[in-house]
Amino acid sequence: MTDKTAGGDVRLAGISKHYGSFTAVHPLDLTIPQGSFFALLGASGCGKTTTLRMIAGLEEPSTGTVSLGDREVTQLPPYKRPVNTVFQSYALFPHLNIYENVAFGLRRRGIKSVKKQVEDMLELVELGQFAQRKPHQLSGGQQQRVAVARALINHPQVLLLDEPLGALDLKLRRQMQLELKRIQTEVGITFVHVTHDQEEAMTMADTVAVMNGGRVEQLGAPAELYENPKTTFVANFLGTSNLIEAEVLEAGGSEVVVGSAGAKLRLPAARCSTTPKAGGKLLVGVRPEKISLVHAEDEDTVAAGRNTVRGTIAASSFIGVSTQFVIDSPVCPELEVYVQNIERDARLVPGAEVVLHWNPEHTFGLDAAQDIDAGIETVEEGA
Repeated sequence: MTDKTAGGDVRLAGISKHYGSFTAVHPLDLTIPQGSFFALLGASGCGKTTTLRMIAGLEEPSTGTVSLGDREVTQLPPYKRPVNTVFQSYALFPHLNIYENVAFGLRRRGIKSVKKQVEDMLELVELGQFAQRKPHQLSGGQQQRVAVARALINHPQVLLLDEPLGALDLKLRRQMQLELKRIQTEVGITFVHVTHDQEEAMTMADTVAVMNGGRVEQLGAPAELYENPKTTFVANFLGTSNLIEAEVLEAGGSEVVVGSAGAKLRLPAARCSTTPKAGGKLLVGVRPEKISLVHAEDEDTVAAGRNTVRGTIAASSFIGVSTQFVIDSPVCPELEVYVQNIERDARLVPGAEVVLHWNPEHTFGLDAAQDIDAGIETVEEGA
């Protein structure tokens, strides 16, 4: 991420947060460029909400500073910071109509003429026709848009979003992801979004910081994090990864050759998070959707140069757009493969012998010293 000098950058310098002997956030340096949609992503207890609250002024850092543009705001109370926050609980005033909910911030500042600003903001969130309704007369998604409008009408430098879509059902949540991205693009201010939902972060954010144990594990564009995870935690937290424990057979050039249970696999050296050395160990990763699957009888149809392993189908699940297979293989007891349901092979059923193959370019390498199960955990709402 580019460290710009623009006036609206959010800059965290060495901030940390301790609660007695417990460290919620380890010393963190982070720059969020002005006008970006930035996501803090992680499981419950990883420190993402605490980080957001330190930006908002709702928590005081144990160490370090928070700056908005050229102004350090570490000691300023929340109401003196050019920041507004939208929470999972919309906190709308039930006795006020939508118009007055949105106008509240302006009236509190003593602004008399609010009509145009409120109408413009309601149009931005596409709720102009609901101005006279009360919050309870709106859907959850509409209430969330009212909360966003109320936060934006004061023209904050930064809008903070703390699990804003957690209370919505899946279909509405996906719709609101697109709405929030549209609104952020139109208003052009910095959005900092906290979520435990990887799809939500990847759909909306320009840049994602994956947090784990109070630290930023990896930072980058969503596609970069997904395609080139640097740790097993990121590989498993952002989607699903098949990780194969292997021995490095050849290294030193642009390609690395490894061996696992008699299978030889190749991968680009540039996609290794560690420097592989012959005789050393490597975790070889490949995403389930990158793998093709054929019945063992059709092994001769696999193109030369592909990474190839054999196995047996242990289980399969039809989920509409694709079928998800679990393969028992000598290289890994539970390889996952997602196959699109275009032309289904009736022979691909549990117990069938199969060949898995994929492009070596779609393979990445991780430090074998890491915990292979890192990142596989239950994630709860309200993280």
